[in-house]
Amino acid sequence: MIDEKALLKQLRDASTKEAAFTRLVREYQEPLYWQIRRMVVIHDDADDVLQNTFIKAWSAIDSFRQESRLQTWLFRIAINESLNHLSKKKQVLSLDQTEIGIADTLASDSYFDGDEVQKQFQTAINSLPEKQRLVFNLKYFDEMKYEDMSDMLGTSIGALKASYHHAVKKISAFFNDND
Repeated sequence: MIDEKALLKQLRDASTKEAAFTRLVREYQEPLYWQIRRMVVIHDDADDVLQNTFIKAWSAIDSFRQESRLQTWLFRIAINESLNHLSKKKQVLSLDQTEIGIADTLASDSYFDGDEVQKQFQTAINSLPEKQRLVFNLKYFDEMKYEDMSDMLGTSIGALKASYHHAVKKISAFFNDND
C-alpha cells in the first residue's frame, strides 16, 4: 500500500512530481479501471475514461485539498468521468435495449470471458438506475465501506445502504423473472 502523505509531498515537489505521479498511476490504475469498466461496460471506453481520469488528476493535483483520501478523490474523478462519458454516449435506453445491448457488447468483447450467468448478472446490474448501479458496484465488487462511499459521493450512509438494498432486490427480481 502506498503512503499517501509521502506521495502527496512528492507530487507537490516539481523535481519528483512526474515519478510520484507514475507511482500513483501504477497503484490506482487497476481498481479505477474496473470501477470505470463496470460503469461504461466496453473495454475501449473504459480505457479512454481511465486516461481522462488521470489527465484530470494530473492537472488538478496541485489543488487537491486533502479533505479526503487520495484514493477517494481519484475514484470521485473516475466516477464523474464515467458519468460524463455515459451522458455523451446517450446510453439512456429502454430496459429491453439495454439488455440486448449489454449482452451483445459482452459477447463481442474479447476481454470478457464470462459465461451466460455472468452476462445476465452484468445485464441486471446495468438495468439499475445510475445511483443504485454505482453503489452496488462499489459495495459488491470493490467491497468499499459505506463511510468511504459517503465521503466519495457526498451521500448519507443511510441513503447508500438503501440504494444497495434496492439494487440487490432488483437484481434478484431480474433473475427470478428470467428463470
